[in-house]
Amino acid sequence: MAKKKGDAREYVWLQCTETGDLNYRTSVNVKGGLPEKLKEGVNKYCPRLRKHTRHKIKRK
Repeated sequence: MAKKKGDAREYVWLQCTETGDLNYRTSVNVKGGLPEKLKEGVNKYCPRLRKHTRHKIKRK
């Protein structure tokens, strides 16, 4: 099967570091490597704790 132009993107999950829940699914560009911002984690809302926590990348 031929590759499309948009195949350089990959879906990853963002996992809460405090609860371990997989709360968000996002696509990242893997062609040029992951951005440093995503490697160290992103502050996102955790529904279980009802506050913003650090979320790190988890690949399924």
